[in-house]
Amino acid sequence: MQENEAIIRDLYACAEGNRRDFDEFVSHFAPDGYMRDIPAGLELRGKEISDYLEMVTTAFPDVHRELFSIYVAGQVVIVELAIRAKHSGDLPLPSGTIAATGKAIDVPSCDVFHIKDGKIASFHCYNASSVLLQQLGAD
Repeated sequence: MQENEAIIRDLYACAEGNRRDFDEFVSHFAPDGYMRDIPAGLELRGKEISDYLEMVTTAFPDVHRELFSIYVAGQVVIVELAIRAKHSGDLPLPSGTIAATGKAIDVPSCDVFHIKDGKIASFHCYNASSVLLQQLGAD
């Protein structure tokens, strides 16, 4: 169980600060593994995951994920967290692009991972997108 928590902690570290390496992030996934952004209705695989992270980082270059609690139940890891950043770049959304506002975001989230043979089979991200839009003044 500690092994699964370590996999997820390392995954988050791949998307943070100076270590930011989206190819390494994707390498944590099984060949058929995927990431699903639940509010956006997106399911991403392989390079689509790194492209998505790049888009987020363009809009929020200083993005940081504050991990509050990690729960491990066998092959399932659940993380309560907040996504924090300053909106410094364009954020493309299906409804249109939100130009940089300079506003800070603090978005509550819950991520659910299923791990198989040391790799992520699925990653479901439940982020409070309504909070994000409200904080950017786009609600």
